[in-house]
Amino acid sequence: MSYKIVVDSCGELPEALLQDERFESVPLGLEVGDYQILDDEGFNQAEFLQKVAAYPKCPKSSCPSPERYMESYRAEVDHVYAVTLSSHLSGSYNSAELGKKLYLEKYGSKHIHVIDSQSASGGETQIALKLVELEEMGLPFEEIVTRIQAYRDSVQTYFVLDNLETLRKNGRLSGVKALVASTLNIKPVMGSNKGEIIQRSQTIGIKKALNRMAELAAAEVKSPRKRRLIITHCNALRRAEQVREMILAKASFKECIIMDTRGISSMYANDGGVIVTT
Repeated sequence: MSYKIVVDSCGELPEALLQDERFESVPLGLEVGDYQILDDEGFNQAEFLQKVAAYPKCPKSSCPSPERYMESYRAEVDHVYAVTLSSHLSGSYNSAELGKKLYLEKYGSKHIHVIDSQSASGGETQIALKLVELEEMGLPFEEIVTRIQAYRDSVQTYFVLDNLETLRKNGRLSGVKALVASTLNIKPVMGSNKGEIIQRSQTIGIKKALNRMAELAAAEVKSPRKRRLIITHCNALRRAEQVREMILAKASFKECIIMDTRGISSMYANDGGVIVTT
């Protein structure tokens, strides 16, 4: 069976898949005051981070329209999947679902499944790459849907950020009861619970926070030799490499991928942020 995987632009794709016709990245919008861009192949991370640093208010994002998703489903394939960032963080999932409804009303029956990643960034990548594996096994659509939902529930997400202000100001930390004072250099280790951001731990200093995140990721992954370790970073390759080495010293994975964040992930992670998914 032929297939297509649509990923909203919060999810990073490995370099080898950027020109792969089986994939399409649907861009969200980014807004920093009067500076408004799409999170597409023209995204300039350095320029964006400079704009954010100079802007006294909070940057914002906008999800793709249902019509944009509908058009992404138009392909001469048997199966279409859309993977979006957590519905607790964005309207992208609801827009993708509405796009599916519009497609079916306009063009007729088609196998389309929309997946709320309950994560972001590398969490979406994990699901997209798993979809490829399931499709290449030749499984029927219904079984792939069942398996990918179960796989989604098994993905673990962790992150350490130098700056939580974008998440805080945009109301994305509602699941966190209390946050430590940044003036004390206390760094929280954050995670996800069914798509909501939670605090998993806290340490003094960024190095200890990265180490604690690595400990959690290695300790909590099940059957690591059958899974991927995906690390995304916002202008922090050295940190990402250090985290990779710390995790791999404790657990062996079938593959490890390190990628720089796209626009939406850069907006939330801010300069220096590191995200780990297993």
